[in-house]
Amino acid sequence: MIRLAEIIETFEEAFLAQYEGSLLPSHFKALAAMKRCRNALSLQMQAQCPECDHQIRVPHSCGHRLCPHCQHHESERWLQRQLQRQVPAEYFLVTFTLPAELRSLAFQHQRLVYSAMIQCGWETLRTFTRNDSRLKGSAGAVSVLHTHSRRLDFHPHVHWVVPAAAVDAGKQRWRTKQGYLFNHQALAKVFRAKMLDTLTRQGLPLPAQYPPLWVIDCKSVGSGEKALVYLGRYLYRGVIREKDILACENGKVTFRYQNTKTGKWELKTLSGTRFLWLVLQHVLPKGFRRARNFGFLHPNSKRLISLLQYLTGIDPNRALTWVKIRPNWTCPCCGGTMIVVRTRMPPSASSRALPQSPERMTGGVM
Repeated sequence: MIRLAEIIETFEEAFLAQYEGSLLPSHFKALAAMKRCRNALSLQMQAQCPECDHQIRVPHSCGHRLCPHCQHHESERWLQRQLQRQVPAEYFLVTFTLPAELRSLAFQHQRLVYSAMIQCGWETLRTFTRNDSRLKGSAGAVSVLHTHSRRLDFHPHVHWVVPAAAVDAGKQRWRTKQGYLFNHQALAKVFRAKMLDTLTRQGLPLPAQYPPLWVIDCKSVGSGEKALVYLGRYLYRGVIREKDILACENGKVTFRYQNTKTGKWELKTLSGTRFLWLVLQHVLPKGFRRARNFGFLHPNSKRLISLLQYLTGIDPNRALTWVKIRPNWTCPCCGGTMIVVRTRMPPSASSRALPQSPERMTGGVM
C-alpha cells in the first residue's frame, strides 16, 4: 500500500512551486500534518503492558480529517450515534448537487456556499414535509457534505438521509409514508430558488448563465443503515483510500475509482503534483462541520426519539452490528492489553527504527 505521506514527501517541493499561489493557509496546514502522519517526523506516544511492563513507543497519527490514514474510530463513533437514533420509518437518500456553473463560485467562497447548500437543503426538505398531505409535520434529517467525485474532481453536493416521517407536536402524532417521499423535480425547483436567493442576498457574484434545471436524486434506502454506513465511511477519512493508490513512479500517481454509472473499477493516472492538488482542494474551511443533524434527529431530540423507540418496540442498539468494535492493542510479549501512558513525546534519535502504530490505534490519542 502506498501511503499519502510518502507521496507528499516525494512531490511536495514541486507541488509548492507549481501551486503555491493558489493555496490557502488551511492547505499548507493539511499538507504539513499529513506529511508527518505516523512517521519519523511525528510526535510519539508511549504504551505499556500492565501485565509484563513491556513498553513501546509509536508515532502519533496526524488527526487531520482529510488524512485517509486517520480517524477511523471517529467515523465509527459517528455511525454508532446515527444508528442509535433510528426511527420506525422508511428512509430515503436525497442528494442536492451544485451545478457545474456555480462550482468556481463555491471554491472561491467555500464557507458561504457550503453553508447555503446545507441550510437551503434543510429548508427545502422541511417545507415539503410540512406541506405533504400525509406527513403534515416536522421533519428530521442527517446531512453530509461531500466536495469530491470518485475521480477526486471538485463536485460539491450534500447527501441527506431522511426518514419518510414527521412529528405533529400539536396533535402528538407520528406520521409515516412508504414507497415514495417527494418529487425530485419539485425539490430541485425549490432548492434552486432558495440557493439563488441566498447567494444574491450574500452579495456573491452569480455567473451570467446557470441551468434552469438542477439535479436532485431521491431514492429509498430501506431502514437507512446502509446509507449511513456509506456516508460514515468517508466522513473523517479523507477523499481517497490509500489502498486505492496503486502506483507512484516516474513522476506520476495512479489510483483506481469505481465508475458510478457502470459500477466498474477504472484507473486514473496523472502527475504527482496534480494528484496532490486534487486531494488538497477538498480541505474544508477551519471549523466547518461536514455532518449535521436537523429536526427530530437533532441531538436535542433524544427524549423524543427514545419515546418513539419505546412505543414502537425498537431496540436502539439493534443496528450496531454495522459498527466495528475497536480491538484492544495487545502486548507482543504476553498478549495483555497495552495502555497509553504518555503522549506527544518528541521523536527520539532512533525514530526511524520505530514500528508503525497498529491500524487498530487509528482513532486513538492524537
